[in-house]
Amino acid sequence: MSARQGVAARQPVRRRAGRAAVLLAVLGAVLAVLGTGTAQAAGYRYWSFWEGSGSGWAYATQGPSLVRPEDGSVQGFRFAVSADSQDAAKPRRSPDFAGICAHTPAEDGSKRVALVIDPGTAADAPDGATPPALRTACARVPKDASSADALASVAKPLRYGSDALLCAISGYPASGCGEQVAGNGDADAGRTADASAPTSSGVAAGGDGSDGGGPSAGVLVGVAAVLLLGIAAVAQARRRRG
Repeated sequence: MSARQGVAARQPVRRRAGRAAVLLAVLGAVLAVLGTGTAQAAGYRYWSFWEGSGSGWAYATQGPSLVRPEDGSVQGFRFAVSADSQDAAKPRRSPDFAGICAHTPAEDGSKRVALVIDPGTAADAPDGATPPALRTACARVPKDASSADALASVAKPLRYGSDALLCAISGYPASGCGEQVAGNGDADAGRTADASAPTSSGVAAGGDGSDGGGPSAGVLVGVAAVLLLGIAAVAQARRRRG
């Protein structure tokens, strides 16, 4: 093979390698943009509300003041940091009505509601606070009582904030209500419950249990821009070789 033939044979290999390098650079930039968006993701520190059944816990779609549980129901409350209902931490005890209300017999004119109250872990606690121990209680309340009534009968004092958001159970935490927490776990002291924070049902504004926990619009625009630049670079490289 002559030197000219050798050069010609190597050109397709070099072109493929060049294209691969450009595509890898584009992919790396996209991943960097996505990684930045994820690292800055924020959550909220609040009491979430759950409804129990034989299959486990389900994130409540209404606030405790609106739910009218029946006799034999199990309700859960969990204090934690989460971005939305999709990643919210569940109570760390199973919804066992028989076990929780074993010593509370049924009575005419009232109903029994088993409650699991989980203040969460030290990682979720506000700075300087120590979460109390998880506990359960069997509330005997009138038949028309709400979940909030049942909770108030066994876990006072309760504290509510704007939009009826449940801020504290049995006085925990002592202050704050739905604060925004940065991705590194630090709370933004200037941010309290608002249109973007959990509502009284613990569901983000909009009420459907999802608040767009994926990449923000700005991140997606950045990804699109990077992709367009990468496509343009590949096209330009091909024109030069042509």
